[in-house]
Amino acid sequence: MTVAEELHFGRAAQRLRIVQPAVSQQITRLERELGVRLLERTPRRVQLTQAGERVLAAARETLAAAARVRVVAGGPAAILRIGVASCANARLDRTVGRMHDGGRPVETELVDLPVTARLDAVRDGDLDLALVRGAVASTAVKAARAWSEPLHAVLAREHPAAGKATLSLHDLDPHGLRLFARDSDPPMYDAILAALPMAPSRPPAGNVVNVLFEVGRDPENWTLMPAEQLAGSRSERVHHLPLDPPMNVDGHVIASLVTPKTCMASYVAAFAD
Repeated sequence: MTVAEELHFGRAAQRLRIVQPAVSQQITRLERELGVRLLERTPRRVQLTQAGERVLAAARETLAAAARVRVVAGGPAAILRIGVASCANARLDRTVGRMHDGGRPVETELVDLPVTARLDAVRDGDLDLALVRGAVASTAVKAARAWSEPLHAVLAREHPAAGKATLSLHDLDPHGLRLFARDSDPPMYDAILAALPMAPSRPPAGNVVNVLFEVGRDPENWTLMPAEQLAGSRSERVHHLPLDPPMNVDGHVIASLVTPKTCMASYVAAFAD
């Protein structure tokens, strides 16, 4: 499966944490046992054969079945490794409590990673699942929408509109819009950009922390951020307001391609509203 996903023996070996000759030997042994060629290899590329496509589908079903066996076996509390952003929030606290107090208790291990590293860790099996705001385009993992939360406008305390109960984007100067760099969180960046009626005219301000600093020090600056992410912020320099009309961003649970549907459904239910 890993070689089929990467179509490159070197990258597959890195993901599997074994040397490249061992990957080649295992593929050759599997081809000999099955009596078919699974991969066409040339010096420039690796490609699945038709038999390889069929075997890949069966391999995914087999690994999913093995995962189901582990789930139904019961036993002591499972450990679920979840990739998250650095800030905790009420949804995460509530979900951890649900998992711990359920019929089969689950001990959660929260791992703070940037979004791209989160996705890679799920793909490689280092995490069981991850939480991401915004749509995920990767074909190396599976994503399921679990919740939706409002976007809030974030302003400096001295901003003229900071005292309002709600805020329209038309009340804000487009030139004051500050966004984080897309590579720091591609799914959320794309979700926020899609919600905006205007494109940012100024260069990105690094990560989210940099953006909040830039907003807090200039009364003309503003940005958009998910409300639940802001709930954990203790900054006295910025103020956030709900939008009218409201805008939302979807939250997704990310899991491995071999995660059984029943497990994926339980993860989504745990994080849903």
